[in-house]
Amino acid sequence: MRVAFAGTPEFAAVALQALLQAGFEVPLVLTQPDRPAGRGMKLQASPVKQLAQQHGIALSQPLSLRLDGKYPDEAAGAREALLAAQPDLMVVAAYGLILPQWVLDLPRLGCLNIHASLLPRWRGAAPIHRAIEAGDAETGITIMQMDAGLDTGDMLLIERLPIAGDDTTATLHDKLAALGGRLIVEALELAACGGFHPEQQPEAGVCYAHKIEKSESEIDWTLPAAAIERRLRAFDPFPGGLSQLESEPLKIWKARLAEGRGRPGEVLAADAAGLLVACGEGALRLTELQRAGGKRLSAAVFLQSRPVTVGTVLKSGAHSPN
Repeated sequence: MRVAFAGTPEFAAVALQALLQAGFEVPLVLTQPDRPAGRGMKLQASPVKQLAQQHGIALSQPLSLRLDGKYPDEAAGAREALLAAQPDLMVVAAYGLILPQWVLDLPRLGCLNIHASLLPRWRGAAPIHRAIEAGDAETGITIMQMDAGLDTGDMLLIERLPIAGDDTTATLHDKLAALGGRLIVEALELAACGGFHPEQQPEAGVCYAHKIEKSESEIDWTLPAAAIERRLRAFDPFPGGLSQLESEPLKIWKARLAEGRGRPGEVLAADAAGLLVACGEGALRLTELQRAGGKRLSAAVFLQSRPVTVGTVLKSGAHSPN
């Protein structure tokens, strides 16, 4: 089976690696154009592009796939590359571009998507983050036959995964990426022998995982401690939690639920165990912090260079540390 692949970040690279290890022929990879990254803002190839180059796979990096859009020449170039590759099927994982109908129709067996949620819950861009933020007990991978809608296609395979109480988006991402790689190999093996049993997504339970905005990092200390703690885990590694310590921004990365009462944002204790901060309901012990321009530090190390007085009130609204 000839399998075209479309994906961009590490989540997708894990799936591509699984397909290659399983022996599938991948004649073409589509991935996003190189983007500036890092302090030097140098152009950087996506993890999927880097893997494709290691295996000598042909690449296409169009800015758009819309033949009638803003970049018709790039879309036409991608179309020619896909036609030349003659794929039986395309696998899509966190690609980042909308696939127009001509792409969905081109492979003989259509396009399969690796989606990091239990559809129809958390359709959209940020399913891992939103599942943690909402306090979901489980998530998983859905292999879906793509259609013109946003994550609305028929479900082909589903596998569930519990969300641990200490999972961050980073740790859950890695678990789901590995699961997605294993499940897409299973899906293609079924596709090769016509063993699919498509199931329509139920209408009940639909919700959308909207893209994470940097502005969401600002911590509202009037919220319950449990809600803030979930958001911190959901926003690690991006964008973190942001507050204001006196006149400077303070990035908060890790915290655990604790006992304590006070005004929302009030520091109730500051010692080697961390900053104990009152919330709208309950309290949090902040255990990993970052000053503007600095590194992520344990609270014990942070307090050695930046003492915090009990009674200080952390406030919302600040500019993010670099």
